[in-house]
Amino acid sequence: MPVDQGPLSDALERSRHSLTLSNPNPRVGCVILAPDGREIGRGHTQQAGGPHAEVVALRDAAQRGESTRGATAYVTLEPCSHHGRTPPCCDALIAADMAKVVVATGDPNPKVAGRGLERLRAAGIEVELLPSEHPVALATRELNIGFFSRMIRGTPWVRMKAAMSLDGVTALGNGVSQWITGEAARADGHAWRARACAVLTGIGTVLEDDPMLDVRQVPTPRQPHLVIIDSKLETPPTARLFQAPAQGLARQIFIYCAASDTSRQAALEQLGSTVIALPGPGGKVDLAAMLRDLASREVNELHLEAGHKLNGSFIREGLVDEFLLYLAPQMLGVGGSGLANWGPLQSLDQRLPLRFASVEPVGEDLRILARVQGRDRFMHA
Repeated sequence: MPVDQGPLSDALERSRHSLTLSNPNPRVGCVILAPDGREIGRGHTQQAGGPHAEVVALRDAAQRGESTRGATAYVTLEPCSHHGRTPPCCDALIAADMAKVVVATGDPNPKVAGRGLERLRAAGIEVELLPSEHPVALATRELNIGFFSRMIRGTPWVRMKAAMSLDGVTALGNGVSQWITGEAARADGHAWRARACAVLTGIGTVLEDDPMLDVRQVPTPRQPHLVIIDSKLETPPTARLFQAPAQGLARQIFIYCAASDTSRQAALEQLGSTVIALPGPGGKVDLAAMLRDLASREVNELHLEAGHKLNGSFIREGLVDEFLLYLAPQMLGVGGSGLANWGPLQSLDQRLPLRFASVEPVGEDLRILARVQGRDRFMHA
């Protein structure tokens, strides 16, 4: 019998409520139907350490005074089977005496990876896993692309963001860049910051712009962590980035350097930051090692907002997964900075092939999400 699309779509919609909330846990939704087909519970995963979607939905059913005996749970990601920050969701579903669990896609976490489904079946619960190309399965993996990246590739999903004129200028020759795009695009950019586990920039941006790089223009229950690439450890202790953001939970600040200076490191760590030395060639930070280290710190999506030099390094080393670009309907001419300083290429065979994932107007500007071809192959393996 075909799976009922209605509760699956509802569960997917619930999972979107976890977009800025559940990091580093995946964004999961759950809907419970009684044997007669009535919806009796729904929920989505809460902040790390809080209940997962299945438990929230079970509590919702209990608050409604509904019995879950013989019910069917529709959940977007395989229920966890291990003790992490919370007990296994499988145990909660089993204790609720469910008759069936429909799962959109499996959990790539090696601690789960099929064990959740096995435990449910061993308890006598009917389990149905959607085909990998089912629309809800695809949408679930896409919503959790950073989590899948960290679990499968061992690195975060890297998204490079930039605002530029139609002729590709991100800043004038004198460094002025505020504001190339309009207010709606800037707010949209903050929404993309909010969904990331961490925002990354370079020491050049810190020294030139003194940004806070927090989420201010949209509501958020948590602030993304901040990552600074600072080869010589030049971040000033007076930088605004050390000021506590006005919204959301406190963030962590990670500063990656190539050569540590004991006194400078101590001053920065007194401000609550974590300094990590990862030297690479030429006295620079080993960016590939940095991504692996961030994955070990549970960073799923990494939002890169940096200058053209650091952007060029990420592109040159093949570390960017997709580009989030805001194009303003204006021309700024020659002499300014572009998106990235890389190349020059000797032939078109060396170009970076992309595909447009989406192109949408945002206010008076245009938002382009362009994905590097093949970078999401791991999602379909």
